[in-house]
Amino acid sequence: MDSGINNKHYDVIVVGGGILGCACAASLAQQGLNLCLIEPSTIGGGTTAAGMGHLVVMDDNPAELALSAYSLELWRELISQHKDLAQAHEYRQCGTIWVASDEEEMQAARAKREILQAHGIISDLLDARALHTHEPQLRAGLAGGLLVPHDALVYAPKSAQLLLDIAIAHGAQRVTDSVTELSDDSVRLASGAVLHAQQIVIANGMASLQLVDDLPLRYKKGHLLITDRYPDFIRHQCVELGYIKSAHASDGDSVAFNLQPRPTGQILIGSSRQFDVTNKAVEMEILSKMLARACEYAPALAQIKALRSWTGFRAATPDGLPYVGPHPHRKHVWMATGHEGLGVTTSLASAALLRDQICGLQSAIAIAPYLPARVIN
Repeated sequence: MDSGINNKHYDVIVVGGGILGCACAASLAQQGLNLCLIEPSTIGGGTTAAGMGHLVVMDDNPAELALSAYSLELWRELISQHKDLAQAHEYRQCGTIWVASDEEEMQAARAKREILQAHGIISDLLDARALHTHEPQLRAGLAGGLLVPHDALVYAPKSAQLLLDIAIAHGAQRVTDSVTELSDDSVRLASGAVLHAQQIVIANGMASLQLVDDLPLRYKKGHLLITDRYPDFIRHQCVELGYIKSAHASDGDSVAFNLQPRPTGQILIGSSRQFDVTNKAVEMEILSKMLARACEYAPALAQIKALRSWTGFRAATPDGLPYVGPHPHRKHVWMATGHEGLGVTTSLASAALLRDQICGLQSAIAIAPYLPARVIN
């Protein structure tokens, strides 16, 4: 047992050192709260490290659009605070091109543009010629697409650590241990130490089920692959418009075309979705389907060198929206989990909403769509 921390009292304990936990810690510590973050392993080394780091406005429903658009505003504000922050986060405003393979998907692109335009988000329709000009590696015959130029990317594990650094600079403490028991005002650690807090934030993804088992969450496994360095092979994050259907399907396995240009010159290739699969192994059948799909859109990918593939688990909720707010049956316990593949995108907004609720502040967007009480009676 660590006698140095045993029985210490905090205003807030944050459980989880991924992008969500670190964002919550930064936001709350900047309000002057005495805080500790508990993470047994590498900061940002779990689900955060397994994702693409895409900062993308998503508009499948109004609540998703509100949260993602608000969070991208906060990301831009964060990056603008210091000239070196963009490099520190490996932030790059590459934009997203939603690629339309046929006229039906062009109609979807036009509808998407209308929704984004109505919310003040800049986007540009691309016909086939303009799409080829923007991304010449995409195959001929595609109908066009929609460019959302202010979407961006970060290297999420570094961003998680940088957010935790903000929290620590405002007095927060990092505890390297794991939580084995949770009560309304304390946690017990694997070391045997007991820490007390007025508020406890659970922000550790699927692992939250080990502490709070009455929240509906499902494993959502995804594969990714990264290549050797091929600078300027692509310049934007390129995603097929069919991705939306596969990413938010409620069951079954699926793959979709999703390419990202990393600042290193490497290409990150996705994506796949498998529900309720808990085996971390790379599955060659799924990986092969994912790569075949990518090569359908960018045939030259078949000739480039792959370096590594891996998998990760996203925490999926029944309605596709995260849990951000108080647990309805556990006093002083707060949830920040269930973000599926949008945890990096929506981390700053989710942290802001949680901060506003804990500190009694006015929120920039409505909080009701994300409250855990919507699914726990």
